[in-house]
Amino acid sequence: MRRTHTTRTVLSVAALCTLGAATLTACGGGDSETEAASGYTGEIGAVDLSASCPATVVVQTDWNPEAEHGHLYELLGPDPTIDAAAKAVSGPLFASGEYTGVDVEIRTGGPAIGFQQVTAQMYQDTDIMLGYVDSDQAVQNSLNNPTIGVFAPLDINPQMIMWDPETYPDVARIADLKDEDTRVLYFEGNAYMDYLTGEGILDPAQVDGSYDGSPSNFVAAGGTVAQQGYASAEPFIYENEVAEWGKPVAYELLHDTGYPIYKSMMAVRSAELEDNAACLEQLVPVLQQAEVDYFADPARTNEVIVDAVEQFNTGWVYSDELADFAVEAMLDREIVGNGPDSTIGNFDEDRLADIVDLVSGIYEAADVSIAEDVTPETIATNRFIDPAIGMTR
Repeated sequence: MRRTHTTRTVLSVAALCTLGAATLTACGGGDSETEAASGYTGEIGAVDLSASCPATVVVQTDWNPEAEHGHLYELLGPDPTIDAAAKAVSGPLFASGEYTGVDVEIRTGGPAIGFQQVTAQMYQDTDIMLGYVDSDQAVQNSLNNPTIGVFAPLDINPQMIMWDPETYPDVARIADLKDEDTRVLYFEGNAYMDYLTGEGILDPAQVDGSYDGSPSNFVAAGGTVAQQGYASAEPFIYENEVAEWGKPVAYELLHDTGYPIYKSMMAVRSAELEDNAACLEQLVPVLQQAEVDYFADPARTNEVIVDAVEQFNTGWVYSDELADFAVEAMLDREIVGNGPDSTIGNFDEDRLADIVDLVSGIYEAADVSIAEDVTPETIATNRFIDPAIGMTR
């Protein structure tokens, strides 16, 4: 399942290594050892990030550890450190089994950061180099906290609205819930709900922003309410792990309603794009390949994810079986993949333009100020993507 390729990074390092040790402090091929901030000592492989990247690449995620973040945890080398107090996992940063000369620190989002947007966290803590930012949030925050995406780990947004097919046998799509006058639970502040109500897909009177991530309200309602969720998680959770429910749910992806955002794109603060460019030139292809490697063989990485969730003990439960389901669901629903071409992690320019137009209209209607010059180019870029890296499944 793994695609053989040669990245621009490998070529540039190999070429420079021929100039001798005076030119580079470390080259691939096992000729040099470097001690990371984590204390790991090892030979640097084909990709050397030590000269261009921070000693520790800090990434802020948008939720508890889960398979949707698998490409990120795939970067961790041997014996990663799980810090239950800080809700972070760190260790030497590896690229396809080889040390890169730096560490990576993966910080947990959601309850660990008070459920605030990752963008806000990035501007509060500038140690964070990369954060998970939804493309609609990039538009929303374009005026005061601008970010630009450099890698899209999810080609299709796995967010959905789900309902009980026994209670609503005639509901096939989210729009059908309007005819049933079904209360729809969601996290307050999500722009997609403004889209659904603005387009008339749902009625503003039927949506309820009190959802807190717990299954309790859905279960207590006995199937009479609908609820937001992820196609890569809740269908398995509710059928297999919520004993009080224990049966299938039906759902439709928000993507299929005409809301085609990029969920959890990896982004940097816009003003620091050039400062980080040399690092991103090497790091983004590593992220691309990590995603390919993870979905080819997720077992080791899933063990780290499940272990971290257990030690963090935030109330979020993540089993081995759920991780396995998530991987298969993301592949089967093409939530991860190459999109319309043969490259993983890149952005479709026409789709970005549609997102900017759509989301800008939502926030203008809500009287939320956004940057006047927001464009597809200001929220995401393919500048650092290696087009040769893609999935073959």
